[in-house]
Amino acid sequence: MLEVIRTLSKKTPSKIVLVVLDGVGGLPLETNGETELATAKTPNMDALAKDSQLGLVELVGAGITPGSGPGHLSLFGYDPITFTVGRGALSAVGIGVKLNAGDVAVRGNFATLGEDRVVLDRRAGRPSDEKNAEIVAKLKAAIPEIDGTPVEIYTESEHRFVVVFRANGTALGANVSDVDPQVTGVQPMVAKANDEASAKTAALVNAFVARTEEALKDEPQVNGALFRGYSDVPHFPSYEDVYQLKAACIASYPMYKGLASLVGMDVLDVPGEEDAMEEKMQVLKDNWDKYDFFYLHSKKTDSTGEDGNFAAKVKKVELFDSLLPKILELNPDVIAIVGDHSTPSKLASHSWHPVPFLLKSEYGRKDLAARYTEEEAGKGSLGLRKGTDVMPLLMANALKLQKYGA
Repeated sequence: MLEVIRTLSKKTPSKIVLVVLDGVGGLPLETNGETELATAKTPNMDALAKDSQLGLVELVGAGITPGSGPGHLSLFGYDPITFTVGRGALSAVGIGVKLNAGDVAVRGNFATLGEDRVVLDRRAGRPSDEKNAEIVAKLKAAIPEIDGTPVEIYTESEHRFVVVFRANGTALGANVSDVDPQVTGVQPMVAKANDEASAKTAALVNAFVARTEEALKDEPQVNGALFRGYSDVPHFPSYEDVYQLKAACIASYPMYKGLASLVGMDVLDVPGEEDAMEEKMQVLKDNWDKYDFFYLHSKKTDSTGEDGNFAAKVKKVELFDSLLPKILELNPDVIAIVGDHSTPSKLASHSWHPVPFLLKSEYGRKDLAARYTEEEAGKGSLGLRKGTDVMPLLMANALKLQKYGA
């Protein structure tokens, strides 16, 4: 489909805003109850929904729980089955680390380990960025290299960090199994190579995990490392090439900035604290005349869901709703609100549930949905869509696609 879109895309002065409320989809805490979205008081999204088309989106496929990388790739129009990238590369690129051919980047979580190395907390209590930097500095001093392979360690945010194993004469493979068990109450897993080219990488990862635990043995909470998302250097067709768009990313978290950069968006600087939504709205306004496509990301609807905090997720939805008029006053030709996956507080994790999708343009048909919620979106005229349908629909509603065929 990308090749078809490439041949049909055309430049126009119309402007598109794609808002991704990370993990926005949810579940009721009790059977037949209300989700976080439905519980939230959202007068601005309600009003917008009544003038919009709604539907539901499956990012990868029925029953498949997407990670944030595949979820975003799908929304950006890249089939996440065909275009794959590990979270390590997304995070590395997002914080400005240059990856060379043969390098492998890995996304890490600092964790709390108890007796017998049992995982007590996969996120080490979400330490502050300052604590993260302190731990990273300690690891840099303890693990500058492993068996002659240079090791670079970077702070990302909270419990997240990035490790880059630099190729030193021989390319490293990235086909390695996770260390992160993604549950508590068990020991971290042993990294295993899934092909011969990745054997050295697996050995490096296991050595790094062991040396990290030794270096952090006196830390009461941040005393272990869990890995997933191995990646070598990825390559994607650019937004400008495929969609003829001058595109900008407004995000705080490195992974999302990294993915946007890999698909050719300009990553705009956002001042203030992590996920500072008011500052993001100001960045959007300040750059309105410079771009024709804006990707605006909000993280906390996801992290509150991962924490299992229903009430906090409701508050983050309400915060975005209160700021929505700042986008609408710019009068975009097309605005869409969607999630990259669902993160129900009930599960405290990503889930397979479709996410609600709102699309507003002057070319929409009549729609029965009256709110931006999962239930109302299920009534919408857009129906159940694939994630890769989102960009073509935005382009069409912005009158940026030519007719196909005679």
